[in-house]
Amino acid sequence: MERIAEFTKVSFEQFEKDWLKCFPYTDDVRKIYDNIKLPRRATGGSAGYDFYAPKSITLIKDKSVLIPTGIRAKIDEGWVLSVYPRSGLGFKHRVQLDNTVGIIDSDYYNSSNEGHIMIKLSCDAHDEGHEILLNCGDGFAQGIFTQYGITYNDNSIEERDGGFGSTDGRK
Repeated sequence: MERIAEFTKVSFEQFEKDWLKCFPYTDDVRKIYDNIKLPRRATGGSAGYDFYAPKSITLIKDKSVLIPTGIRAKIDEGWVLSVYPRSGLGFKHRVQLDNTVGIIDSDYYNSSNEGHIMIKLSCDAHDEGHEILLNCGDGFAQGIFTQYGITYNDNSIEERDGGFGSTDGRK
């Protein structure tokens, strides 16, 4: 199997800034950061790298929550990391990513936000009052690396600097 990427943490300063935007009343950000688990495959045959909840988080029916993972991915050119909800969460609770599939490009690593992977989930369960508790350390999303190609007449020279929507369909 070809090795094409590496997961690392973003700096504490970046994580703290992003975490407090999402969860402003947190007083133990350093402890959360220190306990971040790098994504890993559950078995030798697993395609997906599990992303783990950095702190216990409750998903509520018809609500979204943005989760700063504290993770960045250094990816070889020609590869992309696609992020999906864990299959069990989708099947049992109708949990989905707000952007359907998260695409982490290889140049995202060098963005001004250090390539911090943020995952926004929603719960679309059918029953009223449905809630899911993601305990600290629970897998909630998975990332799969895939190779891609470009056209012969591709001439893109722009550089990325930002997260969601930062390339904005440039020509």
